[in-house]
Parts: sequence; C-alpha cells; structure tokens
Amino acid sequence: MKLRLAFIGFGVVGRGLAEIVVKEREWIKQSQGVDLVAVAVSDLRRGAIYDPAGIDLAACLAAAENNETFDNIDAVERGWDAMKTIRETNADAVIEVTPTDIQTGEPAVSHAKAAFAVGKHVVTTNKGPVVLALQELSELAAANDVQFRYEGTVMSGTPVLNLGSRFLAGNRITRIRGILNGTTNFILSEMEGGMSYEDALTRAQELGYAETKPDADVEGHDALGKVVILAHVLMDARLNVDDIPCTGITGITAADIEDARANGERWRLIGEIRRDGDSVSGSVAPVKVPFDNPLASVTGATNAITFTTELLGDVTVEGPGAGKKETGFALLADLLEIARR
Repeated sequence: MKLRLAFIGFGVVGRGLAEIVVKEREWIKQSQGVDLVAVAVSDLRRGAIYDPAGIDLAACLAAAENNETFDNIDAVERGWDAMKTIRETNADAVIEVTPTDIQTGEPAVSHAKAAFAVGKHVVTTNKGPVVLALQELSELAAANDVQFRYEGTVMSGTPVLNLGSRFLAGNRITRIRGILNGTTNFILSEMEGGMSYEDALTRAQELGYAETKPDADVEGHDALGKVVILAHVLMDARLNVDDIPCTGITGITAADIEDARANGERWRLIGEIRRDGDSVSGSVAPVKVPFDNPLASVTGATNAITFTTELLGDVTVEGPGAGKKETGFALLADLLEIARR
C-alpha cells in the first residue's frame, strides 16, 4: 500500500519522521507492506515544494541541516502556503507538526479541519488541537471517513494511548498516574544528587531538555495538557485544563528532597486521573513517591505511566517522552495504524 505524505512544518519532529522514512523506507515496505512517499513539504522558514510523484526527502533534510531553503530542490510546484498544500496536493495523510499553541490550538486546528474536508488523514504530535478540540476534530474525521491520530502527544514514541485504548480494551481503567514531563523529572533527579533547583534548571537548559523560558514544564502546564488528553481518550471524560488543579515544581527545595529521602520517598511531578463511580477528576502536582513504587525508580528525562485496571491490577510503561527520533517514531506508528485500518 502506498501512503503519500504532506509535511506541514519541518522542524525537529518533522525531520525525525523524515529521517526514519529516508533510512527505513524499503524495510518498512517489506516488513509492513506500506510504502511511505513524501509528496510535499510546507515550512514557514524553508518554503514549500510539491511533486505528485514524490519529492527528494533526503535533499529536504540536507537543506534543513545547512539552514537553507528548499529553493534548489526539484519540484513541480513551489511556494504554496500550508492550506493550499493541504487542500490541493495528492497526499493521503497530512503530517501536522507546526509549533504548539495550547491557548488556541492554531494553526493546527485549522490545518486538521482543512485536511478532513478534502478526505485526508491527519497525524500530529501537536498537543494544542488534541487538548482544545479533540471531540470536534474526531467527529469531523469520522464524518469524512479518515483518521485523526496523535499518539506522540503524551509520551512521544512510548505507546501509551494505543496501549490504553487497544490493548487494554475491555479492561476498565480506574486510575492513571504518570511522570509525563521529562524536564521536571530531570530537574528533580539532579536535585536528589545535590544540585539546587536553579543549577538543575540551568543544566536542563544546557542539555536542551528545558526552554529558555521553562514555565510550560516547571509550572506543570505541559503535564496538564497530557492529563486532559489521557482523560478524554482513555476515560471518556471531557475535562478541560480549567477543571484540573495544577502545581509545578518551583516550590520544591533541597530540604524537601532530603526530608523525602529520609522517609524512603522521592519527589515526582505526577499527572493523575481518577475514576470514582461515574465521576472522573484529574490533578498535576509534586508528590512524594515511596522507593518501592515503579515511578520512583524513573530518573532523568524518562517518562512513565501506571494504569490501574480492574482485571490486571497495575500496568506500568516506561520510556522516552521526547526526542527527535522518538517522536518521529510516534508519527510512523500512527501512519502504520492508518494503513492497517
């Protein structure tokens, strides 16, 4: 099966998928029966190109690596904006990897709506449209007989949404607890090693885990968005960000770290969703986790999540929650799921 792709955005995540396609296209075709063909890329910084027969994705990667535009890459059409690319190319699936805006979901929400209207699937790692418009976008996709997939919005390539919705199907999930932000987990891990909060944050920024303005991570907002997604997808609960109390890690001191250690506990920023009868609630907050809890052993920038289920008890999944290759894999997994269905 051939699956034609249009990249909307070609930043780190888009290039992560592109690198996988360039390197593994033949193996994916042989092992999965799916031939991934990039036909278009539209990027605000580098320009846009389209060729219905397929573009040279390796050349696009080289241009991005050299901080160049796509002007010298062969194409049938060039200069189209994102909407024209979505509507008029022969792509089967749109890879929506524009920057996240958790306040409005734009431009990703509009991109997804445009794609669905012309019968194209959408795969994204952008939390904005999933947090703010999941119900509407899912209904639009279904009405147009296409798929909206977003595995990478919670734990990058670690498959928590597919696990919870497919492989735990028929097994009621009563509670979800997780370390959903690698930056804060890295900072808390470094503080356990003796660093101050300020020094640990600086180290996280030097390693690229934290942005120059780290509020989305350290104030808990990134984890909050993921809690909303988990609640909606796996517990069928329409929680909004305003429904969920959220506290970050900025108030955790070295003394707090030592007190927890003395009691056989570690601080972790925990996103949680709980079912109590027909009621579902959520929270994001620093929590002291006993050493014998699987979440306590998760250190550095790693993420982990524990599903409490009626038939299996606790099921814990640990894996990378960020990274170019890892998030690119999440996009690949969603594309293969589209092909299977």
